[in-house]
Amino acid sequence: MEKKKQMSLMEKIASVIVDKRNVLFLAFLAAAIFCAFSRNWVQVNDSLTDYLPEDTETRQGLELMEQEFVTFGTAEIMVQNITYEQAQALCEQIEHTDGVKSVEFDDSRDHYAAASALFSVTFDGEENDQVSIDALDEIREKLSAYDLYVSSTVGNPLKAVINSEMLVVDIIAVVIIVLVLLLTSKTYAEIPVLLITFGAAAILNMGTNYLMGEISFVTNSIAIVLQLALAIDYAIILCHRYMEEHENKPAREAAIIALSKAIPEISASSLTTVSGLLALSFMQYKLGYDIGVVLIKAILLSLCSVFLLMPGLLVTFSKLIDKTHHKNFVPRISFLGKAAYATRYVIPPVFACVIVAAFIFSGRANYVYSQYSVSSIRHNDTQIADMLIEEQFGSTNQMAVIVPCGDYEREARMIENIEDLPRTVSVTGLANIEAVDGYTLVSELTPRQFAELTDLDFEVAKVLYSGYAMEQDDYGQIATNLDNYSVPLLDMYDYLCTQKDQVSITLPEETEESMEDLEQQLNDAKLQLKSENWSRIVLEMDLPTEGDESFEYLDILHGIIARYYNDYYLVGDTTSCSDLKASFEKDNLLISILSILFVIIVLIFTFHSAGLPVLLILIIQGSIWCNFSFPYLKGNNLFFLTYLIISAIQMGANIDYAIVISSRYMELKEQMPLREAMVETLNQAFPTIITSGTMLASAGIVIGFMTSNETISAIGMYLGTGTLISIFLVMCVLPQILLLGDTIIRKTSFSINKGASVTHKIGLIRVNGRVRGHLDGLIDAEIHGVFRGTLNAVIDVGSVEEISEQLLPEPEPEQDGGEKQ
Repeated sequence: MEKKKQMSLMEKIASVIVDKRNVLFLAFLAAAIFCAFSRNWVQVNDSLTDYLPEDTETRQGLELMEQEFVTFGTAEIMVQNITYEQAQALCEQIEHTDGVKSVEFDDSRDHYAAASALFSVTFDGEENDQVSIDALDEIREKLSAYDLYVSSTVGNPLKAVINSEMLVVDIIAVVIIVLVLLLTSKTYAEIPVLLITFGAAAILNMGTNYLMGEISFVTNSIAIVLQLALAIDYAIILCHRYMEEHENKPAREAAIIALSKAIPEISASSLTTVSGLLALSFMQYKLGYDIGVVLIKAILLSLCSVFLLMPGLLVTFSKLIDKTHHKNFVPRISFLGKAAYATRYVIPPVFACVIVAAFIFSGRANYVYSQYSVSSIRHNDTQIADMLIEEQFGSTNQMAVIVPCGDYEREARMIENIEDLPRTVSVTGLANIEAVDGYTLVSELTPRQFAELTDLDFEVAKVLYSGYAMEQDDYGQIATNLDNYSVPLLDMYDYLCTQKDQVSITLPEETEESMEDLEQQLNDAKLQLKSENWSRIVLEMDLPTEGDESFEYLDILHGIIARYYNDYYLVGDTTSCSDLKASFEKDNLLISILSILFVIIVLIFTFHSAGLPVLLILIIQGSIWCNFSFPYLKGNNLFFLTYLIISAIQMGANIDYAIVISSRYMELKEQMPLREAMVETLNQAFPTIITSGTMLASAGIVIGFMTSNETISAIGMYLGTGTLISIFLVMCVLPQILLLGDTIIRKTSFSINKGASVTHKIGLIRVNGRVRGHLDGLIDAEIHGVFRGTLNAVIDVGSVEEISEQLLPEPEPEQDGGEKQ
């Protein structure tokens, strides 16, 4: 009786997965239903500054402002093609809108120019309060008949715009991927299998994001498309394995064998992608961690979907797969392999010159740290309004200074110093806001001055001052110096407003009305500019958001503030850019080193060679340098975050293309001459690379063209162009480098020592490496060749294999009169 073949551990695992497919279907269905609901629990953070390191001045200052102060919602509203008289009438309409606190408009160049009016509106609530949202909607409705442009963050319009744009991106990306699969697949029925597999992974990833608490709007926008582009390779690999095995095996057995072979292959392939994403998570700027963790989770869930769900789908769809075979639309590219062999001495030196130039050019790119310093291809309504308003009325750079409160005189002196700077447009603080009759909110008034200002009886004023002094435990002033006791107007009015409802104080009617107005003004000022422990001063500077001059002004401002306060914060877009610049200088080096280090470790253990990984890294790093040379050559700005994210993803994902070619070439060159090996390598690798590369490049380019957010658009465009450059270099440069670097690869190869093994083979044998033993006689040498005979030897380094007789080279014909050597 014939002994049944023993199943390997991997085959046993695969058989359980295939045979329990119905249970796994139900488990994935239940998880998908849960995640369809839980995806709505995910909190999306719309601020990039929240991901700054916790010890940066910007992060600390912003958190303090959020805790201590109220920032009312605002809007810049421009109406074009109107007269000044019409603009005044519109200003009154806006002022009488419910929820509008104030409107700034006059006949100055800052508010009316070239038949265009600019209204600066402040609302009663903060930017996400319903009262502000309703007021802005009503203003839009009132002015809908005019050429209206609104620039405002009230209601977070960015979120709605991004969500609608990314929905379109997702649909277009799916259509493109389906078309690519139609052209590169072997059967039509495998396409729904691939889409179901990926769809399950995508919804599981979206639904489990709530476990992170919150994620960035950047991560939320690009995760599903990048997951699709990065991870669908794994499903394609398993599908191709299944098709190969199904040629001579039933569906169940084919799925088991295919899965047992694909698990180690796919797991190894995913390691390089995970390595690149893992490098992102080490960034000081925590947006890298956010993107890295979500995409690593996406890769792992994609692996689960491929390993656990897809085998069952292949068996379930097997009959339909068998019936829908179609013609192979992917052409053979033998010409490229022949050209690679012919140009193996030409292309590598040319490539060396190109990457040196690319390295220099990419290093000279003008890196910027505000997403508004780059532009997207597509513009939304808010961006159009911003551009038109800036073109017509210019723009200012707003910053806030947060200092300990209480010493108004010191605060006033600091404000005066800042106002003297040539680029200062305005400074607004409690110490310089005019309240009434030339007095500021913090002017110190005696009882007589306060009585004259408010039309109070002098004796009543003295009573108020006595009460205030008692509340402050300042009894000496009551006894000896009440007439000269000076109290800041803000504090005295605040005290008066609290006491007039508790104590019977008769005030003149005009004073009552002015007090009500002043009370509202004081309350607004205190909410925005004063808390229990801190004061906020708002600066308007005639400076760009970033650049050498802006950063130099930051140093000047720090110097002025430091003369008056030891503990303070300077916050704004410019300070954020300064902090991001400092973070980038560290993160850039860190990401470059870690992404290369992680990937090269994976490659060394994959190929058992120290030289080959270096050649592969050189190709992909060269593609990264080429990709980021274009901003310098075109004179465009390069957003720092784009560079960090794309360089890590490109290194981790595009390296797979180089691995596909290298692994096939290393295998085929042992079986045939180098020229034929390279031709066949490119023919076999082309379908895989063109399928995966087209998907990733298309996804990136679609994101770049279809989204208006500057950060997301830039990530998409550079991902698309970087992938195309990588494909070109892998297909048209790497083959020549492999051919020319064959000696380096061979000399740097190694084997993992598993203990000396004695090899005993008989017949036609290929020997490649150092062996010790008997080869019809004792031998201790390095051998590279083929012989017929008996081998009984210890293999120290290298490999030994039995080969077909057909591969034995024909002996050269003997010369007349010559002897056979």
